[in-house]
Amino acid sequence: MKQDSQFRFIKSEHVQGLTLLQATMSDFSYDRHAHGEYCFGVTLTGRQDFFGLGAYHRSPPGNVIQFNPGDVHDGHSGGDEPLHYVMLYIDPEQLEPLFADAAGLSSAQGFRVSETLLPDPVMRQHILDLVRLIMLNVGSNIEQEYALYRIAVRAQQREGKFDPNGLVREADRLLWRGRDFIHDHVSSDISLEDISQAASLSKYHFLRLFRRQFGITPHQYVLSCRVNAARRELDAGVPLNDVVYRYGFADLSHFNRRFKRIYAMTPKQYQESVAR
Repeated sequence: MKQDSQFRFIKSEHVQGLTLLQATMSDFSYDRHAHGEYCFGVTLTGRQDFFGLGAYHRSPPGNVIQFNPGDVHDGHSGGDEPLHYVMLYIDPEQLEPLFADAAGLSSAQGFRVSETLLPDPVMRQHILDLVRLIMLNVGSNIEQEYALYRIAVRAQQREGKFDPNGLVREADRLLWRGRDFIHDHVSSDISLEDISQAASLSKYHFLRLFRRQFGITPHQYVLSCRVNAARRELDAGVPLNDVVYRYGFADLSHFNRRFKRIYAMTPKQYQESVAR
């Protein structure tokens, strides 16, 4: 990685499950992966090229990028100018109650935004307002909570009222069942056979459908989920050596390699970053 690629993670000191990433990159490319959180970001300078929600996108400065938990994506700088962007990672347990409140519902579990790239100046400003509060560590709990609530309200405004009983295609339902099985067994040595059985599909039919739907193989998705689970352990201050083998990595070198392809830094660098 060259000197002009820089990444910094900052955990909110006021809202649990809320993390900010500030990134400047020119020669680094993320592997395809998914997060367990909702992600809301803004391209500040340069151009952000990425795969998401089954398509390729180009985000010029000022555009908003949104990912649901489990959305597979990658990313890299798409122009001659270095890319600079910010991204908020928000735990679903923190955000889904806000989605529900914004829609006047008792629950919004499983709420999903349908757009991954949007030129929305209102949403952009709400995101940047929360970024500023976290980055400068200013304001109080209520200010950061309210800034997060405004993001939830704007997302609901763009989607219309959330319908928890909306129809889902049967193939999607079976794939999500398989994906949920992966999440529930992330620290276990699971096989493609285990996952496909949980989804009630034949092994290779499941493999084809999963790759077509998510743009990633089940094996790659399992690795992504293990890295995310390990990251949560690092957030909680668990020693690095305790995390390595818990999620099926062969050794520290293997864990470093996988982690860096998703978070652009080694696990040790990440843990030092969020501990500041």
